[in-house]
Amino acid sequence: MALEFDEQLSRLEKPNRNEMTNKEYAVFNENVETMEKNWGFINNLFKVLPLNASQYIGFLDFKGSLFNPDTCYLTNADKEMIGVVVSSINCCSYCLTTHGDALRGYTKNPMLVDKLCYNFRSAKDLLTEKQYALCEYAWYVTKHADEIDETQIENLRKAGFNDHEILEAAFVAGFFNYTNRWVSTIAPVANPGHFSHNRNFEG
Repeated sequence: MALEFDEQLSRLEKPNRNEMTNKEYAVFNENVETMEKNWGFINNLFKVLPLNASQYIGFLDFKGSLFNPDTCYLTNADKEMIGVVVSSINCCSYCLTTHGDALRGYTKNPMLVDKLCYNFRSAKDLLTEKQYALCEYAWYVTKHADEIDETQIENLRKAGFNDHEILEAAFVAGFFNYTNRWVSTIAPVANPGHFSHNRNFEG
């Protein structure tokens, strides 16, 4: 399916196909095919961001480097969990909707994900010690960015994380704080499918 830009899905103007190179447009369509295969629909944000084509591709490359299981240290579930905690603190409803959906798919536990969205501490009984430490880290560096010191690294080490994992956790927490701010600014319309997707795993 070719990516169309015929819907008004954010506070910004719609992308213009004529402003994109064929190579850029091919990247967008490849991304669309992946989403359709995995979800059955296209995440609306990715119909908005091609407004600035080269920056969008840079974003895709950066995001891909953080979520490549062949080169990363934390699991994608751990990283989506960081994203949900950060997005909850920043009140980014779009990111909570989409990444909550993704995390439900990884964990097969909608109750856990809903609790993480509301207040990660309410999910403590459903998390391992390491997972809870990761949530505490994500919360602290988002809520108290001006107070970050060596304590955050030491707490993660005590919980059993090595330095490769800690650096990646820092990248991911920073990534979601970065995306929350511009996503909230442009206010994309969330796909209705995200709200019901990955909630029923019986059978």
